[in-house]
Parts: sequence; C-alpha cells; structure tokens
Amino acid sequence: MTAAKYDVLGIGNAIFDVLVQTDEGFLKRHGMTKGGMALIDGDRAAAIYRDMGPATEMSGGSAANTIVGVASLGARAAYIGKVRDDQIGRLYTHDIRAAGVAFETKPAAGGPATGCSYILVTADGERTMNTYLGAAQDLTPADIDADQIAASALIYLEGYLWDPTSAKEAFVKASTIAHQAGRQVALTLSDSFCVDRYRDEFLQLMREGTVDLVFANEAELHSLYQTSDFETALKQLRSDIGLAAVTRSEKGCVVASKQGVLAVPAFPIDKIVDTTGAGDLFAAGFLFGLSRGVEYENAGRLGALAAAEVIQHIGARPQTALKELAQQNGLPV
Repeated sequence: MTAAKYDVLGIGNAIFDVLVQTDEGFLKRHGMTKGGMALIDGDRAAAIYRDMGPATEMSGGSAANTIVGVASLGARAAYIGKVRDDQIGRLYTHDIRAAGVAFETKPAAGGPATGCSYILVTADGERTMNTYLGAAQDLTPADIDADQIAASALIYLEGYLWDPTSAKEAFVKASTIAHQAGRQVALTLSDSFCVDRYRDEFLQLMREGTVDLVFANEAELHSLYQTSDFETALKQLRSDIGLAAVTRSEKGCVVASKQGVLAVPAFPIDKIVDTTGAGDLFAAGFLFGLSRGVEYENAGRLGALAAAEVIQHIGARPQTALKELAQQNGLPV
C-alpha cells in the first residue's frame, strides 16, 4: 500500500453555518423541535433569517467541522463537498482552506444557492438546526476524485449525505475506491432523525462492510436498534461492525470493538455554551488518534478533549489549536 498523502478525508454537505443565541419562545414561534435537525426550503430559510437576532457565520457542515478539527490537531486533512459559485460559496471555500484543509471540489456554476444552516442555540447550550441544503445536495459521483480518495488513510462520511440519491452514489463510490486502496472508511450516523429515515440502509452499510467504523451518540444508537436499553443496543452494534465509538455527553464515550468495550471519561469543562459540533469534534480527535496509530483509549481521550473545547464557546470550530491542547494534557500528537 502506498503512503497516504492525507490522514483523513471527509465527504459531506458543504453548509454555511449561521449561529444565533435565542430562547425557547423563538423555537415555539417557528414550530421547531428543540435539539433536532429539520431540512427546510428557501422560503422558510428566509423567514427564519428575518426573525432572528445577530449571528456568527462560518463554513460548516458536519464532516467539514470534523475535518477542520483534524487539521487543528496537526494532521493532513482534505474535504469534498459541493458549493455554488456564489458569494457564500466563495466565503465557504476561503474559510475552510484558511483552516488548513485541502478543498478542491469544483463549485456548481448554476442551480441552487450554497447551502446554509440556521443553528439556534438556547441558554442551556442545546442547538436546534434548520438546514437549507441548496447546492450541497448536488454532490455527485463525478465530484469524487479517485486519486484523492486512494491517497487518504481514512475516509469519513456523514449520514446526512444519505438524503440525496446522487450523494448516496458518491458515498458508495468513495468507499469502494478506498477499500480497493486498502484504506478505512468511517461513517457518522449524524442525527437520530437521519437514522429514523435510513435505519435499514445504515445497517446494511455496516453489515456488508461498506463502512469499517461508526460514530454515534446514545440517541442515534437507540434509534438504530429501536431499543431504549443501552447495553442491548451496544451488543447488537458490536455484532454488526468491527469498531464503533458512542458518545454519551457528560458520561464520556464507549469504544466498542471485537476485543471488548472500553469506557473513556469526558474531559472536565467550566461551562457548556453551545453543543454544536460536539460529536463532529469528538470524531476529529478519534480519527486523528487512529491516523497516528494510538490505542483506542487515547483516541477516545483525544475525541473527548476536542469535544470539550468546542462546547465551551459559540460555533462548531475550535478556537484554540487542538494540537497545543492535546500536548498540554499529555496526549499523543
């Protein structure tokens, strides 16, 4: 197997994040399910934007947040996602490249505008997302650069990609190329509502070996196996895939493999400000650890560290270099 050019390459919905702090009343007024992710059209996006207060804006999308975290830890990172050649698309491209990520996907010349997600953060740090996919859902197999995939040690795919058919095909193409090159493929289940929509297909991806590693939180795991019992779900997960990392908020995470189950505690924090990106950054730390060949416990600790950093401020991107934080905490980088 040839040496990898990139440690981790992510494929996902390229979404420009618009974050705003708000209250429960705003969510009720707009009929939102607190803590969930709803797909919206352009008209609803405009209505939410008109009614909300001052915002923080940055390039985002679940897999993109993870890949920026990987880069912040000092790894070689790349990203594939679709934007439109419009003002927001150009801002997105500049922002993610400035974070140290290789981003070469050709922007769409026409069609829907660059995707945006309106992320409403309430006082308890919970985030409610309303996402206009726009150009992001036009990712196709043609956007998958076979050489770039084959040159990446780990491929990371987001479950949200499973919504549009063409993106689904791109996802499978990338996995096939990666496995032919002897690389590993990871999938994040993204959202319990996403799991509700595609439970059988996600299980098939795991059982058929299309993916080698799964990331989930407790809600997603319970949804996947339609049980409220954590141990029952975990046992089933271990029979369906070789490696999985399940995040459990303040309880830390569980790394499940054929060898056994390992619990890793959460990192202590001062105050939760915004949970946006917690799972994305956990995945960043864990994938970074795998790319460096560390044991699962330290991979879990790197994930916990990255998640702890991101939930203590607004936004899904690290504000402190994760590499420095890891070094300060005696973690391998």
